[in-house]
Amino acid sequence: MALAQLALTGDLARPVRLTVPELLRWPQHRADVSFDCATSGIQHHRFTGPRLYDVLADAGPDFDPARRKDRLRFLIAVTGTDGHHAVLSWAEIDPDFADAPVLLGVRIDETPLDAAGPQLVLPQDRCGARHISGITAIRVDGGYRCGAPAPATPGHAAAAPR
Repeated sequence: MALAQLALTGDLARPVRLTVPELLRWPQHRADVSFDCATSGIQHHRFTGPRLYDVLADAGPDFDPARRKDRLRFLIAVTGTDGHHAVLSWAEIDPDFADAPVLLGVRIDETPLDAAGPQLVLPQDRCGARHISGITAIRVDGGYRCGAPAPATPGHAAAAPR
């Protein structure tokens, strides 16, 4: 059986490729999740896996630890095998901020996901739109900055600073 891999990339000190068995190194958490699927109604599942925060923190995000709020500019983009994408903010998963219990599910309803790949599990979401199956990539991006002046577009005046 071939093991699915996910690539952790972006603004990380230690980018890495991980398999489901490797995700078992982190503490495992369980979440009973119900979400309202637009196509098949309410779904109920039990997921087990590490918290996304633990896995990403171990990869060494490149924020300035001396500046607590520096973490707030980091975005997390998740991609699945079917091309489905979702974006989270670092503040959603960070224990100092929202501390959402977002998991990288390695088991669904007691079935291992070794070949299919981990799933993004957001127990707090009512709808399953950010649930990603077969994660292939997670990119951490700290390049987002608010307040920078927008570049001028030909034929339009540049926005005035506020």
